[in-house]
Amino acid sequence: MKKRQPFLFGALAAALLVLAGCASKPDNYYTLASTVPAAEAAPSTIGTASPVYIELAPLAVPERLARPQMVVGRANGSVQVDVLEQHRWAASFENELRDALASGIAARLGALDATKGGRQTSQPVWRIAVQVRQFDAVDGGRVDAGFSWTLRRSDETRTMVCQLNVGEGVASGIDAVAEGAQRITAAAAAAIARSVGAARANPAATVCPA
Repeated sequence: MKKRQPFLFGALAAALLVLAGCASKPDNYYTLASTVPAAEAAPSTIGTASPVYIELAPLAVPERLARPQMVVGRANGSVQVDVLEQHRWAASFENELRDALASGIAARLGALDATKGGRQTSQPVWRIAVQVRQFDAVDGGRVDAGFSWTLRRSDETRTMVCQLNVGEGVASGIDAVAEGAQRITAAAAAAIARSVGAARANPAATVCPA
């Protein structure tokens, strides 16, 4: 029996390592992307006389959010936050948010996201640079976000500077927090799309629509 002890200890250690690996695997993944309601979606402009192309630059986000784990604040004004290993975005937050914004903006304008290709260099593109000033969530509390962005067409010198502050209460549970964050993202995509629409409609416009 003594000769078998090293084997047994080795097998037990291997089993514990496997269990530890399973325990550290995230249980839930979330997306910020959502389907654009039919009432807000625009027919595709690609192939028409006035196609619309957008180019969304990589997002600037607070450093604490630049991770795939969800970062959730604590209630009652606590200065502490929780980084949730078991609840993650489908990609790092800044990439997940950029993809969700780009798809939401494109759908509302009938545009093509030029960062994915498909645009000839002679065709103008609306270049959008977004800074996320705030994106704070509290379980059973609120999700509040602040966005600033600049908008410029590649063949123009005019630049439009815009901002949006948006928030809403959320029920308890991380699913509710993620759903609230998804709705906030959709509201930001809609606001950015409106700013592009305003700039297209009025070449002299430098102020974003309310």
